Amino acid sequence: MRPEVESQLTPFLQTLAQASQAVLLLDYDGTLAPFHAERDQAYPYPGIALLVQEIVRNARTRVIVVSGREAGEILPLLNIHPRPEVWGIHGLQRLRTNGSMEMPRLDDRTLNGLSDADRWLGYLQLRHVTEFKAGSIAVHWRGLSETDAADIQSRVLLGWRPIAENSGLDLLNFDGGVEIRPSEADKGIAVRDFLSEINPGTPVAYLGDDATDESAFQAMQGRGLTILVRPIWRETAAQLWLQPPDELRDFLGLWLKACAEQDELRMRQPCPK
Repeated sequence: MRPEVESQLTPFLQTLAQASQAVLLLDYDGTLAPFHAERDQAYPYPGIALLVQEIVRNARTRVIVVSGREAGEILPLLNIHPRPEVWGIHGLQRLRTNGSMEMPRLDDRTLNGLSDADRWLGYLQLRHVTEFKAGSIAVHWRGLSETDAADIQSRVLLGWRPIAENSGLDLLNFDGGVEIRPSEADKGIAVRDFLSEINPGTPVAYLGDDATDESAFQAMQGRGLTILVRPIWRETAAQLWLQPPDELRDFLGLWLKACAEQDELRMRQPCPK
């Protein structure tokens, strides 16, 4: 890890080492795993899953994977035990560690809008590049030429813009595609709601790479550590930048070490008489 980044992390890691509980929020695609044209082949960077698993096993950190994917897709790719909590569809859907799934009921206006968006893709014959989720639809063009990607984007948005406006849906551009979704399917909203539920003194960090993570970075301002994880830096609301996979592995290793230091400190404390 670059020395200047490690020095910036030091105050947070010291706080983490003294805390009894912490929270680690992790985006998946582009953060824990490199992007892959075949989405079911997007496995984590080497060594990352093992580190996340050890952090979960330490039991002092509540690990939550926050993804634009449906929650159920993450666990087979990450393949760790015990499994972490997973928030899918940008936090709209929540898969708890006990296997229970939580998701709000979508109203008729939203469902009708998504149905219209699906019909538009059928008309364009683009369902083969589409990801259908329980509460949103995403079109992917990663791996295509710049010309083909621009063509798909313009044709999709030609129909989706009026549908979104009439249905109260949001259009979200992400790295390699566009998604139509309910306004409440937003990582920033999910993180803000979550922070209101936990102790204000709990150390919290959020790691993400994409434009979809920016609302979460903003929601974390003044409350925790925000880290942009991507090979090349871009403008961001995050406080720090890590280059995967090496610096990401270093960060997770330092997190695990800080948790272990707290455990050692507790073991040294004399038992009350």
